Amino acid sequence: MIDITLENFEADLIAASQQRPILLDIWAPWCGPCKQLGPVLESLEVEYQGRFTLAKLNADEQPEIAGQLSQMFGVRSIPFCVMFVGGQPVDGFVGALPAEQIRGFLAKHVPSEGELAAEAEVAQAEELAAEGQTGGAVDMLLDVLEKDPNNDEARYDLITLMLAEGSETALQHASLVAEPLRPRTTGPIVEARPAAFVRVLDAVIAVRAQGLPLSTLQEAIAANKRDFAARFELASLHLAMGRHTEAMDELLEIIMRDKAWQEEAPRKLYIAILETMSKPAPKPATGRAPGAPGASADGKPKLEIAGKVEVPQGDPVIDAYRRKLSMALF
Repeated sequence: MIDITLENFEADLIAASQQRPILLDIWAPWCGPCKQLGPVLESLEVEYQGRFTLAKLNADEQPEIAGQLSQMFGVRSIPFCVMFVGGQPVDGFVGALPAEQIRGFLAKHVPSEGELAAEAEVAQAEELAAEGQTGGAVDMLLDVLEKDPNNDEARYDLITLMLAEGSETALQHASLVAEPLRPRTTGPIVEARPAAFVRVLDAVIAVRAQGLPLSTLQEAIAANKRDFAARFELASLHLAMGRHTEAMDELLEIIMRDKAWQEEAPRKLYIAILETMSKPAPKPATGRAPGAPGASADGKPKLEIAGKVEVPQGDPVIDAYRRKLSMALF
């Protein structure tokens, strides 16, 4: 448990909540219900074993912070608790609620023990892969998926490692691993990241099945720069060999000459490559329930201090190739 003041607000609440959810309890010494709620929250912090941090803010001593948060949520009484996730105040409740109701509130924002364990295992597998210990990384990711078949990041990492290996057996295994993603790549709502990994995998499998050597494709393009089929195959072969930028360069040549070729297959594969090269987007913070007080018309928080979150820098290669595609399309 930590006490929040103006001095440590940025470091111990805003910044720290990007690593772990923080529940801020706004209280006052004269408030009877606050005295009832405090021990319940402290007990829950112990019960959850570090999956969230409890922070306390004395409304009498820190009226600036308490006032802004109260205005944001349209709350005029205490105890008032605000959940911070990813550097933002995302949800809250008022009053001395019983422990069971607070557990229901926490369930919306605090990861389960299994989710935390899986996240740590995926991170460890990524470290092993970076060190060249591919076999250990694959075994660990398979273990994660066995425990949690819905762990997308483990599935994406596993597909990436199998694509890098490139053998027929590895690609067959990658297809099996990708199978649960396929329903999410069609229909009225297509999920971008699953669709990207499936598209890249299918392109690599198709070009490996063709078996055309690199030199043959290069000769065909030298003879006819508008041999888009050969150029698309060459891009896919570069992709299969882990040469992502070379693959996008070839796709860009097609896009600049004929944007609509093969129902925009080059553009779609180009975007898919960028997506698979990118780090996963941060999980969106769970907002308040619709109609919760204090929301602006567009649903965004009205609290100025919520905007002080550090934005990570993008990958310069990915950013450059996004610009190239934009220039080719417009």
